[in-house]
Amino acid sequence: MKFYNAAAPSPRRVRIFLAEKGIEVSRIDLDLPGGETRSAAFRRKTRLCEVPLLELDDGTVITESQAICRYLEALHPAPSLFGRDPLERAEIEMWDRRMELEIMNPLGQIARHSFAFFADKLTQVPAFAEAQRSDLAGKFAWLDEELSDGRPFVAGERFSAADITGMTAVMIADFVEVAIPAALPHLSRWNAAIRARPSWAA
Repeated sequence: MKFYNAAAPSPRRVRIFLAEKGIEVSRIDLDLPGGETRSAAFRRKTRLCEVPLLELDDGTVITESQAICRYLEALHPAPSLFGRDPLERAEIEMWDRRMELEIMNPLGQIARHSFAFFADKLTQVPAFAEAQRSDLAGKFAWLDEELSDGRPFVAGERFSAADITGMTAVMIADFVEVAIPAALPHLSRWNAAIRARPSWAA
């Protein structure tokens, strides 16, 4: 297998997953600002010209970070990051979607609608970026309240794919300069814990 990587949030999501699993995969680092993902050779692998991309030995291509992670989980089930039984899998899926839709996506939209790198990818609406920035205060407060029951991780007692999505969101927050308010103790506790994990440096 070959993992096509770049310095961006979605590939980092897979890198964290690989680190948490202890999986070694041949990695090809692409220069995103330099346009390597838009080359003719890479476009033949995916017309969206985006990373991450996992290329199997038979040439099959898997894109989208969570699809790649689910494939790797099926190959390497332990430690489970998507759940060990039906209830745990459902809870992790629920929290993973919440972290993606409520936290990570708004942060990503700030970047997409304000950074010059994305100018040729979509019609940028700077006011939308600012609205997302403003709305995040309420979303952070919601997550802080959800974590007020004392559970150490987003989906419960065990670190999971939902926390990886959260780690990716926090990385984007750093990038777009959105700070998690210190006045939110439960979210701040979780934030400090995930930053302390070895996989944070993946």
